[in-house]
Amino acid sequence: MPHVSDFYGVIIWMYWDEKTSKHHLPHIHAEYFGHEAVVSIPEGEVLDADPAFPQKKIRMVQTWIDIHAEELMADWSLAERHGEIFKIRGLDK
Repeated sequence: MPHVSDFYGVIIWMYWDEKTSKHHLPHIHAEYFGHEAVVSIPEGEVLDADPAFPQKKIRMVQTWIDIHAEELMADWSLAERHGEIFKIRGLDK
């Protein structure tokens, strides 16, 4: 799964696998100390989340998605075509 960004302990991943993806909408995977959340782009809707994923961190991810929506959608388009995606600046950089 390609690493897209990280900030404040949250790691953002993106991948496309048409055979195993249970989320067909554009989305990112956020990981925070072993807890995962799946969030749609560009809307920021939580599609799936570990109940232990802190809501404060979910809101940070949603803010980051809002700031970088165009870049994320460009990366999603590349990922769909199995292309190399670009890193995106985190909130703390």
